[in-house]
Amino acid sequence: MTTAGPARTSSLMDDLLGLLRIRIKRGVNLAVRDINSSDPYVVVKMGKQKLKTRVINKDVNPEWNEDLTLSVTDSNLTVLLTVYDHDMFSKDDKMGDAEFEIKPYIEALRMQLDGLPSGTIVTTVQPSRRNCLAEESRVTWVDGKLVQDLVLRLRHVECGEVEAQLQWIDLPGSKGL
Repeated sequence: MTTAGPARTSSLMDDLLGLLRIRIKRGVNLAVRDINSSDPYVVVKMGKQKLKTRVINKDVNPEWNEDLTLSVTDSNLTVLLTVYDHDMFSKDDKMGDAEFEIKPYIEALRMQLDGLPSGTIVTTVQPSRRNCLAEESRVTWVDGKLVQDLVLRLRHVECGEVEAQLQWIDLPGSKGL
């Protein structure tokens, strides 16, 4: 009978592909949930992670320009983005949600591109019934890195879109792509 060595505990770094930075740029024509406006904020969820932006008061076209950073261990996961209206005295109202896949972006990153002219479009994702894209989404090489711009049409609400951008952060010591 052979005995195995000490069991190696796996750390988060062993499974971590890297970090996904989601810049929540702005909301466009969001739903009115208060008397004549809304106090919107965005919650982003992926797997067990949940992050949120600050509240912007009385604005249905808010400019957040806020970066939310998620740890990525599985490129098949989707990101759920939900917009809420902040209420002082009652439960915050939902103002729609949108879901998007990170897989096309991760696959573009895995191509290990380098030295492309800034502005080169690497891949595009077309709007379809299976995604929440309001328009074509491009993965573009900009200043030495890949970014993906998204315009997401909110579901379960009468109107509204959210503009976002994906960026990747490699972490030394992680599994990597």
